[in-house]
Amino acid sequence: MTLLIIGLILFLGIHSTRIFFEPVRVWAINTFGAGSWRAIYTILSVAGLILIVMGFSPAAENASVVWVPPFALLHVSALLTLLAFVFVAAAYLPAGRIKANLRHPMTVGVLVWATAHLLINGMSHEVLLFGSILLWSVLVLFAALRRDRQMSLAFLAGPVRNDLLAIVIGAGVWAVFALYAHEWLFGVAPLV
Repeated sequence: MTLLIIGLILFLGIHSTRIFFEPVRVWAINTFGAGSWRAIYTILSVAGLILIVMGFSPAAENASVVWVPPFALLHVSALLTLLAFVFVAAAYLPAGRIKANLRHPMTVGVLVWATAHLLINGMSHEVLLFGSILLWSVLVLFAALRRDRQMSLAFLAGPVRNDLLAIVIGAGVWAVFALYAHEWLFGVAPLV
């Protein structure tokens, strides 16, 4: 479980600099330049992700049952992950109503994705992974919304076609992932 925990601390820690370490982030950008900061950020993110992947399976060997999810939650989880994929797609497209209303659709997508996975995974290493990501996404979302209020940012909705595009792309990627890629990558067929 140690590698998993170190990976989570590294990955979520570097992704939390705007919340907890803004002065360090600003100092690093001013001292080394924005490009160097992005390189450091990327290297630490990838290192954390690798440690999470390397630590997850060994953590399963000594995992304990935290809770036993009811089978019905599988369907709820599938719907939530579909929404998460649509929200993430909306984050990378021109603004529509989804992006304008959520304000931070990537973070909301991660929050919904983590919630969906917590609903159907009850082993201690799974709860640690998805619970940590859920807690992190809630903190990031609240911090981002607070920054938006302080800066009086307005989020204007674009045409509905941008929402339709987010729905089509998100649902398409979700279908490929749910039907094929998830089992190939993680050994678990989520819709079975």
